[in-house]
Amino acid sequence: MGTTGTATGLGLTWSLRGRGPEDVPVLADAGPPGGLPAEPATGRGVRVCVVDSGVERDHPQVGPLAGSWVVVKDGDTGEITVEPTTTGDTCGHGTACAGIIRRTAPDCEIHSVRVLGERFSGTGDVLMAGLRWAVEQRFDVVNLSLSTTRTRFAQELHSLADSAYFARTVIVASAHNTPVESFPWRFASVISVGSHQEDDPGLHLYNPDPPVEFFGPGQNVSVPWLGGRTIRTTGNSFATPYVAGLCARILSAHPKVTVFQLKNALYLSAANVHQGPRPSTAAGDTRDDSEN
Repeated sequence: MGTTGTATGLGLTWSLRGRGPEDVPVLADAGPPGGLPAEPATGRGVRVCVVDSGVERDHPQVGPLAGSWVVVKDGDTGEITVEPTTTGDTCGHGTACAGIIRRTAPDCEIHSVRVLGERFSGTGDVLMAGLRWAVEQRFDVVNLSLSTTRTRFAQELHSLADSAYFARTVIVASAHNTPVESFPWRFASVISVGSHQEDDPGLHLYNPDPPVEFFGPGQNVSVPWLGGRTIRTTGNSFATPYVAGLCARILSAHPKVTVFQLKNALYLSAANVHQGPRPSTAAGDTRDDSEN
């Protein structure tokens, strides 16, 4: 097997022997200074997919959906397909997430892929199929306020998350609400989200001690629910779409940024990240390296 060249159709480049910078030009976007784009940045032109329990159609706090699909598993053959649907939401969870995204990025396109049934029921293979389909459609942002504790899906989920990362589809994934091992939020190729309890609904934080990278507003938040209603609820599930909406806003103003640039933008705009003198190792001393 050769050590140079590109695998046909796969986009895998093993080295740049025989080629130089002029052979691999990149039209870049520096991204927003300080992490958040200047107003107005409303998500216009950005396609966001909510992989969840479906979304109630025409909920006043969600508005029209750009597309709606459901993952179907044949009870006899086990075959899994993704099909268009008009069935809406089975339990309210997806509608809540879509409403938070709409509130944060009002002009984005919202698409829905239903992988959960009534009472939040679902299986790992159906979740995998729905997420894989969303990545294959090359949505800009995928909101996944779900995870699985089944380790047998971990390797496949990891590979899928990496594929999305390199294809510039950002997966914004909710951390489990309890301290258990679950996936895919544990993977560095996704943007993982937990919740904070600050009063400011427009504030997010960076976690200096990952694997959860960011905290969004997820405590006692007002969300749309079934039947055109609004409820208050708590959970990492509802912090996640806030961060997904922020990603949509950034992408609407800076469509060429990569997933790692998005992470950096979220880092720079986090309320607890401050740029200033770096403390030295000596107690009570500080050192400013800004001109070094």
